[in-house]
Amino acid sequence: MKLLTTFICLGLGLIFQSDYANAKSLKINGFVAQGIIQAKKSNFVTDDGDVSLKLTEVGVNSAYRINSTFRVAGQAVYLEGGNRYPDGFRVDYLFLEWQLFNSPYWRIKTQIGRNKNYHWLYSSTRDVPHTRPTIVLPQSLYFDILRDVALGVDGIALIAQTYNKLGEWDLNFSYGNSRISVEQKKNLVGPNATGKLKHDFDTQFSLYWRPKLTNFQFGFALLDADFSYQRGDNDTLFSGDETSQRLMFNFLYQGQHWEIASEVMRERTIGENILFSGFYSDITAEGGYLQARHFLSNQLTVLARLDIYDRDRQNRDGQNIETLSQGSVPGYFGLMDQATLGITWKLTKNTQLQAEYHRVKGTGRLAPIFTPDTILNNNKYWDMWAMQLMYWF
Repeated sequence: MKLLTTFICLGLGLIFQSDYANAKSLKINGFVAQGIIQAKKSNFVTDDGDVSLKLTEVGVNSAYRINSTFRVAGQAVYLEGGNRYPDGFRVDYLFLEWQLFNSPYWRIKTQIGRNKNYHWLYSSTRDVPHTRPTIVLPQSLYFDILRDVALGVDGIALIAQTYNKLGEWDLNFSYGNSRISVEQKKNLVGPNATGKLKHDFDTQFSLYWRPKLTNFQFGFALLDADFSYQRGDNDTLFSGDETSQRLMFNFLYQGQHWEIASEVMRERTIGENILFSGFYSDITAEGGYLQARHFLSNQLTVLARLDIYDRDRQNRDGQNIETLSQGSVPGYFGLMDQATLGITWKLTKNTQLQAEYHRVKGTGRLAPIFTPDTILNNNKYWDMWAMQLMYWF
């Protein structure tokens, strides 16, 4: 946060030292979205699984072009998401952008501050409701519990774009870390944890290719992140570390009436101590989704998606979890598969209504992750529906 504050002050200083801002230099946008949601027989949204209004998103974002080289951009939001992520205000991103190089074939820039995640298909737009294909994104990759951590980091990002005879290329690199709130810690490691969970560092790289004269895009991304836990007073957990290493491939086709998107990932997670002294775990998860959208008209879009997640690729049915816990944790905590149907109706230029239904098998992405809640999540099969009205300016 000290680094972030420093660059905020630097950006503001550059603004006040420049000429008076004209209307073209300053852009302000915002959105308001309110919905209704229910995830029956699970604690995905609420502990009781009842119908909830915890589907509120209010945000304001702004960008100021200081000159041809520097730009400042940021977004603040207020969210209510139940158990999906902590309620309240937060700054999603706030950075100073510096255009390092600009030519007919190359554009290179850096962002310093709280950056956005440009590495996954929807990571840079998941914070704005009307840009998402569904209200709830596929949980195999877009894990709601880690929403604030995955959205971006406090650090530095390098973004390069180039064009050659093969088509357009995007290269992205980012390094930094994120603050983990008390609420996020409880969702990850459990409500009885009294210690401190830290996101030590996060390094990501991605490459996207759009072949010339086609409607296709191909890409891959790499992630390496370290977390540490410092035990607190009367804590049920122990001091320890976790490392996550993720490899992702993605595909996107955008036609006049159809859009096909898919992302798959393999993620190795290494945990030491944390659950008890001497604890060690090294497992590799796999997951991904295939999604199709059909644009019936300029106003109406329908969607179908299949999303699959296995916590351990060598034990897809989760039987090892049940065995190691001596039967206290069911095997369905090792997986989470979803079939989703959705519809989007654009009512006016700036108003949109989304509705969707999810049929879910397994509870592998429900909070808390380290200490599964087998009382609230005692059903292998459960379903969820949501509806949200959005307005933006």
